[in-house]
Amino acid sequence: MDAMTRLLEADAITRLVNRDPTLFSDDIDMRQKISQRLGWTDLADKAVSRLPLIESLASEIAHDGVTDVVLLGMGGSSLAPLVMSSVIGPAGEAPVLHVLDTTSPTTVAESLSRLEPRTTAFVLASKSGTTIEPLSLYAIFREWMDADLGRVAAGKRFIVVTDAGTPLESRRQKDVMRVAITAPANVGGRFSALSVFGLVPAGLVGLDVPALVEHARGMEQACHGPAETNPGAELAAWMADALSAGRNKLTLVSSATYRSFGLWVEQLVAESTGKEGTGIVPVLEDGRVPVAAYGADRALVVVRGEGDEAAATHAQVARGAGVPVMEYVLSEPIAIGAEFVRWEFAVALTGVLMGVNPFDEPNVAEAKRATAGVLDGSVTVPAASADIDGVWVTAAGALAEENSSSDLADALAPLLGALDPGSYLAILAYLADDESLLAPIRDAAAAVSSRHGVPVCLEVGPRYLHSTGQLHKGGPGNGAFLILTTRDRADCTIPGEPFSLAQLYRAQAEGDLVTLASHGRPVVRLDLPAEEPAALAAVARALAGPRDSGS
Repeated sequence: MDAMTRLLEADAITRLVNRDPTLFSDDIDMRQKISQRLGWTDLADKAVSRLPLIESLASEIAHDGVTDVVLLGMGGSSLAPLVMSSVIGPAGEAPVLHVLDTTSPTTVAESLSRLEPRTTAFVLASKSGTTIEPLSLYAIFREWMDADLGRVAAGKRFIVVTDAGTPLESRRQKDVMRVAITAPANVGGRFSALSVFGLVPAGLVGLDVPALVEHARGMEQACHGPAETNPGAELAAWMADALSAGRNKLTLVSSATYRSFGLWVEQLVAESTGKEGTGIVPVLEDGRVPVAAYGADRALVVVRGEGDEAAATHAQVARGAGVPVMEYVLSEPIAIGAEFVRWEFAVALTGVLMGVNPFDEPNVAEAKRATAGVLDGSVTVPAASADIDGVWVTAAGALAEENSSSDLADALAPLLGALDPGSYLAILAYLADDESLLAPIRDAAAAVSSRHGVPVCLEVGPRYLHSTGQLHKGGPGNGAFLILTTRDRADCTIPGEPFSLAQLYRAQAEGDLVTLASHGRPVVRLDLPAEEPAALAAVARALAGPRDSGS
């Protein structure tokens, strides 16, 4: 029975729109939790009522002379506004949005040196109000703002977005921040693009939020309709049918304008489906990996503008090669609002078809606990077994016995040798989100994928911990992992914490190393002496070099 027939027989659309938790689980306790995560199904329609508040805030900060808005968030509270700003682009003389979803000391130090306190405002976003990354960044930037503007004036430059009743809402009053805007408690982070988590930052930097919401409302109405003509159900059935055929690597190729959208799709798909030993692996590509290198585990989604012939050709070639293809052609960037809704409905329904609860993330907390253990010394990190020109090499998990290396290519050989048909490689890079550093690794990833015929994902840490990190631990278990860290001296004190930003950043990488190893995944860590282009280029050469260790 195909997936669409199963959706029809289950009356899945009606039950989802009516927020029926029995659609997702037979367990009474689980149903109660799920019922608290279904408020997104009419979020676009309800967003209209929030527009006056957003417009008022935008007017206020413009009156204050703000030229830069910094979003301090992570995962579901940061990716949607990042996509909106990147796809739609700057709005005239409106402030510029900077999304800080990292604990990279290099990135934070660069922001501190570039921004001007008197023309900067902040959005502090956390659904739980306890997320360590944005709260650590807040402590750093708040001290910086207080020193220049004074406590009261600085407080007026901070806007809080959180759920009602969280510790962060209470802290807003204590720290005299401007306002706390509460989000619906029954909407999970990765389904919150059309809530205030996504719309407030977008509105503050002058994006046409009403038009974006209108596109979303049109798609929402369509996704409430009959399954046979429902865009969300169509995508869900296609993904589930591909999965049933063994095609669990959902490859997303986008036009340059829409490339950042893949980061949001990646989190939604990976965290929602990657659990209980199963899952769909999202693979973000730019079209450089040829279709000829695709294995039988690939399915392809192309998101493109009307004039992108290269992406259109990639889709056509894939169809000709028998790869399942879904293609979406957007008429204008603002239409991205509709795509958030399409994918939310599709992923929720895919969860139904897979028999998993798409609204929890049971393995994300593992890495968080390990990070805390690294910071307090209660967790032991696997030691490096080789020093190659200052690069410390650690093999762990399924590769724990691989402890001799003469050069970087030799150090990476066991990891590449673990790549079998149906597997994937994830490069987990704890680096600043800077193309001078990432570009050679990105090139190497494409080369490895083409040579070995497996998907290669380049993930930036710690962002991925709140995204594909769930899939890496809880998913199908066919991933191999390369963790890249550096020993830079750049650092920032976190006021009120016993650890520095660099210590937190490193602990997050090491906590994930420990967690992946505990699941028996093949893992290699390369700890570089410095975060420099030359060092990353050397790693890229070793990764993409002529040595074919997979055969």
